[in-house]
Amino acid sequence: MRMFDAHFHIIDFHFPITENQGYMPPNYGVEDYQKDTADWNVLGGAIVSGSFQGFDQDYLVNALKQMGPAFCGVTQLPYTVSDEEIVNLNEKGVKALRFNIKRGGSEDLSKLDYFARRVYDLVGWHSELYIDAKEIPQIATTIEKLPAISIDHLGLSEEGLPHLLKLIDKGIRVKATGFGRVELNVENALTSIYRTNPDALMFGTDLPSTRAKRPFAYEDIKLIQHLFDEQAADKILYTNALKWYFK
Repeated sequence: MRMFDAHFHIIDFHFPITENQGYMPPNYGVEDYQKDTADWNVLGGAIVSGSFQGFDQDYLVNALKQMGPAFCGVTQLPYTVSDEEIVNLNEKGVKALRFNIKRGGSEDLSKLDYFARRVYDLVGWHSELYIDAKEIPQIATTIEKLPAISIDHLGLSEEGLPHLLKLIDKGIRVKATGFGRVELNVENALTSIYRTNPDALMFGTDLPSTRAKRPFAYEDIKLIQHLFDEQAADKILYTNALKWYFK
C-alpha cells in the first residue's frame, strides 16, 4: 500500500495559534506526524491550515521545508493578498487555498468566486471548502462554474450527501477524511462517491484529528481496502490526490 496523505495538520506552538470557538489545539509538530505515520508508506501529502492558524504562513513554510518536496501546503489568505505573495507561497510549495466555512479563520464565502478564480489563474491552485454539504445548494451555482474545487471530510452530513454527489458528477473532488467527525454513513458515502466519479475521492488522515469525536485510526485505511478492490483503493489512497495536488 502506498499513500498520499491529502489532509493533515501541523500545529507548531513556535508560531501564532489563536483560540477558535473556545478551542485550543494540541501542539503537533512535524516530528509528531512523522512518528505517527512511520509504519505506513506515506509518499507525500498536503499540510492543511486550520482555523486556529488564521492567515499565518510562517508555520506552513517552515513545515514544508522540513517535510520536503513530496509535500505541499493548503493555506488561508485574505482576498486582499498581493499577487507577489501568492506567487511566493506557490514557489515554497503551497498548492491550494482553503475556505473554512465550518470553523472560520479564513476568508468568507462572499469572496469565493473572485478569489478561487484569481489563485487558479495566477498559479493554478484549486480551492478547498470545509463546509457542511447541506449548505451547498446556497452556493452550488457558484461552485459549479469554478475551475477546481474540493470539499473536506465527505461533506460532513448525511443530509448533504445528495447535494455533494451532484457536484461530484460535475468534477468536484472530495476528501475521504475525518471519519470520526462526520454525521453520515461513511461506507455508503465512500461507495456512492466512487461510483459517481472514481477520480473524486482523496484519502487523508486528518491527524491530529482536532475536535473529532473519534481520532483517526489505521482501521480507517483498512475500511477503504475492505470496500474497494486493489486498483480502486490505490486511486483513493494515492493516485487521485497526487494528480490533484501535483498536476
